[in-house]
Amino acid sequence: MSDILCIYYSRTGNTKQAMEEIAQALGAEIVELRDGVNRSGWQGWLRSGLDAMRKTVRPLRNFQTARPLEDYRLVIVGTPVWAGRCSAVVRSFLKAHGKRLNHAAYVIIRGSENRGEAVYEQMDRYVPCGHCAAVSLQAGSVGYAFWEEEFLRKTRELLEQQ
Repeated sequence: MSDILCIYYSRTGNTKQAMEEIAQALGAEIVELRDGVNRSGWQGWLRSGLDAMRKTVRPLRNFQTARPLEDYRLVIVGTPVWAGRCSAVVRSFLKAHGKRLNHAAYVIIRGSENRGEAVYEQMDRYVPCGHCAAVSLQAGSVGYAFWEEEFLRKTRELLEQQ
């Protein structure tokens, strides 16, 4: 049983792909978050952007982890960037469970050239321990593999120090 958890939300599959790659590289448990909102198609895209801008928090569907969140050495939280903000689904998770995380890292997937680093600060508002590592990846960009590997290198170093 792994003591690293990758937990994420993905509307289009880009965040899912990145988190699966990271979980496999670290031998981490992986869990996908869902709320009960239909976020498919252009209406889902619009709804998702509005939820992010309004900082909407909706109840999450039940999710199962192998151990309590506070028992993981590291919880890596993955989210797409919607309207320059953390996704509403991940915001709901962090608001409900962020205080239980002892060590957190963030993976944000963006569609624009803007690195979206303000999203880290938004997520830290719900996670008292803050984050010890973070990466901003743009799906399909030339630097994607480099920055993903850099995040993995830094994460492995942090885990060795714990």
